[in-house]
Amino acid sequence: MEKKIRLGIIGCGGIAHKHMQAFLRIPEVEIVGGADIVPGKARAFFDEFELSDALAFDCATDLLKCDLDAVSICTYNSQHAVCAVEALEAGCHVLLEKPMCLNMKEAAEIYAAEKKSGKILTIGFQPRYGQNFRQVKEIISSGALGDVYYVQTGGGRSRGIPGNTFIDKDKAGVGALADIGCYALDFALNSIGYPKPLTVSAVAYDYFGKNPKYYPEAERFSVDDFSAAFIRLEGGITLDFRMSWAMHMDTTGDFLFLGKDAGLKVRQPDMHPWGGAWDGILGEVTMFHDVFGRPTSTKIPLAEEKKTDLFYLKIRSFVDAVLTGGKAPVPTSEILYNQAIIDGIIRSVACGHEVETDLSFLDK
Repeated sequence: MEKKIRLGIIGCGGIAHKHMQAFLRIPEVEIVGGADIVPGKARAFFDEFELSDALAFDCATDLLKCDLDAVSICTYNSQHAVCAVEALEAGCHVLLEKPMCLNMKEAAEIYAAEKKSGKILTIGFQPRYGQNFRQVKEIISSGALGDVYYVQTGGGRSRGIPGNTFIDKDKAGVGALADIGCYALDFALNSIGYPKPLTVSAVAYDYFGKNPKYYPEAERFSVDDFSAAFIRLEGGITLDFRMSWAMHMDTTGDFLFLGKDAGLKVRQPDMHPWGGAWDGILGEVTMFHDVFGRPTSTKIPLAEEKKTDLFYLKIRSFVDAVLTGGKAPVPTSEILYNQAIIDGIIRSVACGHEVETDLSFLDK
């Protein structure tokens, strides 16, 4: 008989639907049940997928008593850490949606629980599985650009503020920064080998979200709709970050990787006004280099991809790692650096000047 992973879902809102759709395509997975703090929401979620035998709870603690092998955590951001720690302590492998958490105190707690448990903890960055994202990383890793010294993130939505818990600081923590900015950070850092971030100087704004002319729930909006940062990385590399949910512009620019021997430009996909999230699809990719001493450019052929396929690959890779005892597909050893930048941006905005990143717990 084929081995089945007994799986639970914590948080049964919007993103959980994508998780469920992917899990239902994988025969090695048995959906045991789920939990959501909104009474009746978990039961309605499973009824929607015609899973009448799945157990529904209003508390994750009760779900974790069901002899599970693994869980998907799909709660709003402020509950990521507490749910991840509890699931790891219960002996479950964990697929944790992005962003990993809200601050480095929570990151340290997750990291400690992961190490103590010996279980797999992977973070939900589905763009990692795209052929074109991988190709950009392969080009840079090959040494074709030489030493990379400057990276610029680009994209950004001209209009694309979501609703629900995304705009509530108590639940989301931050806005565009955590929602789509973490994708841009992962693309940039993963492409160059995830160097350690050292310092962060940042700004953030909420001019669109709090203006009823642009957003109908302005009185409820309590997060950022635009942020930018100047980040110093190990190895003398500079990261120029910017991301938006709304602005009077079509884009904040292209993704740029500047190396001593060549440069790489990655355009955002043509998804105006909701483009620029960098959560699965790339636009045109061009390498700038010299040929016989003269500047020239070369277009990089791209594969055709769908975001839905990338999401399935994220779920499939987690299941495979659990089945085989493999490594986390998107490990915390990398995403802790992503989280350190988000944390640094939050702290820098609050104090109005540059801050050092806080990764001291890794040395303990």
